[in-house]
Amino acid sequence: MPRTPDSHKSKARRPVKDRGRGGEGQSRALSAGGRAVATEVQWVTVDEDMAGQRVDNFLLSRLRGVPKSIVYRIVRKGEVRVNKGRVKPDTRLNSGDVVRIPPLVQKPKAEQVTPGARVQGVMEAAVVFENDEMLVVNKPAGIAVHGGSGLSFGLIEVLRAARPEARFLELVHRLDRDTSGLVMVAKKRSALRFLQEELRQKRIRKYYHALVVGSWADGVSRVDEPLLRYEMSNGERRVRVSDEGKASLTLFSCLRRLEGYSLVEASPVTGRTHQIRVHSAWAGHPIAGDDKYMDEASLKAFRAIGGQRLMLHARALEFPLPGTGEITRLEAGYDELFSRVLNELIRRSGKGK
Repeated sequence: MPRTPDSHKSKARRPVKDRGRGGEGQSRALSAGGRAVATEVQWVTVDEDMAGQRVDNFLLSRLRGVPKSIVYRIVRKGEVRVNKGRVKPDTRLNSGDVVRIPPLVQKPKAEQVTPGARVQGVMEAAVVFENDEMLVVNKPAGIAVHGGSGLSFGLIEVLRAARPEARFLELVHRLDRDTSGLVMVAKKRSALRFLQEELRQKRIRKYYHALVVGSWADGVSRVDEPLLRYEMSNGERRVRVSDEGKASLTLFSCLRRLEGYSLVEASPVTGRTHQIRVHSAWAGHPIAGDDKYMDEASLKAFRAIGGQRLMLHARALEFPLPGTGEITRLEAGYDELFSRVLNELIRRSGKGK
């Protein structure tokens, strides 16, 4: 029963034990500054999904709104304990460990725009595979994978809104906002760790379909030019081929030559930002609809045939399933805008559908 304002006796408070996710069991009051205050020590028991994380990453995920500098300071000062002992930020947590988190001031999250029922329904309908460990979504073009940079929400925020009961949903990898196709989402931390390690070891294969300008030469089957990220004068980030960049490799094959364009399959061996887009443009065949790496004349000609989007689609994935290691291949069809342009070019080329 809560204490009344005129209570004169107080009892020593017991630490709050939190064995769940988020802020269950965390006692809070509101300070004069409008911040939420954790008024009691938290004791969090690490479960299998949390195991393997570094202490700093574990704290940052739980203490959203607390500056990183404060998180590292409480670790350095010994206020964070694991099994009653001091730890370093890079200490790895094991299942069953008990973590002590001291009381902290946290800024309340700004009010977020909640994705509406319609967009939630669209994203749920785009799920092409799901089991207890993960799901795969055929992301529509024009939707970012996550919010930020002026966007209220992206794919992951929509999925979380549509599945409020889900304890864990995290992106395994990313796609550009204007690229459609397959994106993996982990439903467990163990699945996230497994799939990201498979990506690092290059045991997950990604296959993209791209409509590019011009007739793709048979001799161009790989581009291994290093890529460098840079910032333009207006603050926009782009990528270019540069000896100062990171090693990058994309494998290409031509699927079909059309009137003024080619449909190619691109398989990135490395995972650099805008890799397929820049490697295609370097090979002399920019991706149709690419307003970053396509010249104005080509972009205008593409718009004239009804092109309304970047013609890049994450068509297929081959990956081992978390838990079993079974190799799985998934494919995703084109959306209406991609199909419409492709069918128009096939018609113009006189090759039938």
